[in-house]
Amino acid sequence: MTEPRLAPLPSTEWDDETRALFTALGAPNGRVLNIFATLARHPKLLKRWLVFGSHVLSKSTLSARDRELLILRTGWNCAAPYEWGQHVAIARAAGITDDEITRVSVGPGAPGWSAFDATLLRAADELHTDSTLSDATWAALGAQYGEQQVLDAIFTVGQYHLVSMALNACRVQRDDDVSGVPMPEPRRG
Repeated sequence: MTEPRLAPLPSTEWDDETRALFTALGAPNGRVLNIFATLARHPKLLKRWLVFGSHVLSKSTLSARDRELLILRTGWNCAAPYEWGQHVAIARAAGITDDEITRVSVGPGAPGWSAFDATLLRAADELHTDSTLSDATWAALGAQYGEQQVLDAIFTVGQYHLVSMALNACRVQRDDDVSGVPMPEPRRG
């Protein structure tokens, strides 16, 4: 993934609505992440997707830790270097250690996970491979979560599966400040 298939839209080509949207996002130092600048090529899609993405990332019923474990495992399962890299930084800010981040790549069977952390990783794996949850995983989630949290967990994995597919297909390049842990290798050329 050395060259993007769809390059980020230069700021000189943003329409007024896109420029206002990026201003409202409060991009640090005025810098817009490559994912957003790439999706700016379809401003209406970007605008509508951001509503859902904002719920999943910052307004869901999940703790930041639980959300980031689900997202990291989904990014790993999808072999999505961009998604993995961005969320390593977010996971660290949520208190997830580098050792835990590395263990996400091993999965729910890695030593050291709490029973519920392993359940979250297993849920991400099952949704990725089977597009559903086993009865055992459903029960384990339900033992700790209410209905809205279970739904938010499912939709978190779904959202980041979709995003990973788009990032990989468009070959969106990682932003400059993403580094520190192994990135998943793309499965296809």
